[in-house]
Amino acid sequence: MPDSAPRLSLIEADLFERPTHFRLPFRFGAVTVTEAPQAFVRTRIRLADGTEAVGQAAELMVPKWFDKNPALSNADNFNQLRQSLRIARDHLLAAGKQTAFGLSATVELAHHAACAKAGLGGLIASFGLALLDRAILDALCRAHGMTATAALQKNLPGLDARTTPDLLGFDLTGFLAARTPAASIGMRHTVGMIDAITEAEKPADGPQDGLPNSLEGAIAAYGHRYFKIKLSGKADADLDRLVRIAALLDTLPEYRLTLDGNEQFPDAEAVIALWEKIEAEPRLARFRQAILFLEQPIARAQALAAPIHALAQRVSVEIDESDGEMGAFAAAKTLGYTGISSKSCKGFYRAVLNRARVQQWGRGFFMSAEDLTTQGGIAVQQDLLLAALIGAEHVERNGHHYVDGMSGASAAEQTAYLAHHPDLYTATADGRARIAIHNGAVSLASVLAAPGLGVAVEADWAALSPLAG
Repeated sequence: MPDSAPRLSLIEADLFERPTHFRLPFRFGAVTVTEAPQAFVRTRIRLADGTEAVGQAAELMVPKWFDKNPALSNADNFNQLRQSLRIARDHLLAAGKQTAFGLSATVELAHHAACAKAGLGGLIASFGLALLDRAILDALCRAHGMTATAALQKNLPGLDARTTPDLLGFDLTGFLAARTPAASIGMRHTVGMIDAITEAEKPADGPQDGLPNSLEGAIAAYGHRYFKIKLSGKADADLDRLVRIAALLDTLPEYRLTLDGNEQFPDAEAVIALWEKIEAEPRLARFRQAILFLEQPIARAQALAAPIHALAQRVSVEIDESDGEMGAFAAAKTLGYTGISSKSCKGFYRAVLNRARVQQWGRGFFMSAEDLTTQGGIAVQQDLLLAALIGAEHVERNGHHYVDGMSGASAAEQTAYLAHHPDLYTATADGRARIAIHNGAVSLASVLAAPGLGVAVEADWAALSPLAG
C-alpha cells in the first residue's frame, strides 16, 4: 500500500433518510417507481495526529434494481438497503486504523459475506459500503483541505491492487496522477418505458410544473444530444417504440445513444433477434449508427453464465447489474463483454479501479457513467464528480427529470446550493433549486473546486429523519 497515505479510523457514523416523491412515474425493466427514500450518511474520522473531520454521502434507495425478486415489496427493498448500511457501518467502526481505501478493502469480504448470510445480494452489499466509503473519503479530503481531484492525483486514500490482483504491475500511481476531469460533462437523457415521446403524447393530467413531460420537450428545454433508451425485452414492441423515437431523434443535427436492456432478455440469442430486427429496419438506419453500446441485456442470474461473443460482434455490451463485486468486470471480459458501468451506489473505489482496468486492457474496452435517479445535492454532485474523474464525456442523468429539483430538501438547503454551486443549479421563480442544463451539458466548475467530494454545502441534518427500521 502507498506509504504516504494517511491512516485514519472511523469513530462515528450516523444514518438518516428523507422521502423523495417523483413528478413522473419512471418505468425501467418490470417496475414503475413513483417514490423512494434517500439515504444520508454522516461520518466522523480521526487521523493519526488526533485531527478529526466530518464527511457526508447520499444515495436514493431505488426499489427493484438492487434486488428484482418480484416476491419482495418496495418496502422490503428499502429495508434491504438500510440493513446493508448498518452492516457496513459496524464493520468499518471495528476496522481500526487504516488508509481510507484500506478500511474499505479490509472489511469488503466480511461485509459481503455478512450481507449474503442475511440474504442480501452483491449490489445491496455494495450500496452500504459505497456510501460509508464516500463519506469517509469526503471527511479525509476535508481534513486535508483538498479537492477530490487533488486527493486522487496524490493517492490520498491509499488505493492499491489488493482487491484487484489483475492490476498488480499496473502503474496505478501514474494512472491516478493523470486524472484531470473536464470542466463540464454531457447529460445523457433517459427515455423510460412509459415516457411520452412527443409533446402530443404527453398525458393531459401530467404535472404542470414548467418542466418537460416528454422526450421532445426535454430536447427543447435542455438541448440534449445524448440519450439512453430503455428496452422491454419484447422484440416487436421494442422495435415499434424505437422507430417512433428514431423519427424524433433523426430531426436533430447529431445525436448518440445507448440502449439499456435492464436484464429483460433471457439470453444472448434473444438480444441478437432484436438486433437483427433493428438492422433490417430502414427507418432505424441512422439510429443504429448512433448506438454506442448496449447495457446489461441479460438477467444477472444468466449474464455471466455463458459467452456472448456472437452478440458482441454486433454491438459493444457492458455489464451493470452483474457488477456486484470487484471481480465482476474481469469475469465478464472472458465472456465477450467489453464495458462496465460506473455508478456511485456501487462504489467510488470500484469505479476508479475498473477504469484502471480499461486503461490496462486497451483498445475496445470502455467504461460508462450511469444513473440510479441520483438526486440534486450531495448524491448528484458526488456522482458527477466520479464520472468526471473516470474521464466520462457524458453521464446518464435522470433524477432532475423524474423528480422536481431537490424534492424534500428545506428551503435553506436549496438556497445554500444555489449560492455555493451557481453554475450547477438554477432557481425557479419561488426559489427552488434545479439542475442547470445548457446545450445538453452541465458545468462541473464548482463541484471540482469544492473541498471534499464535490459538495460545498453540508446537509441539513436536523431536517432529516433517522434511518428507519
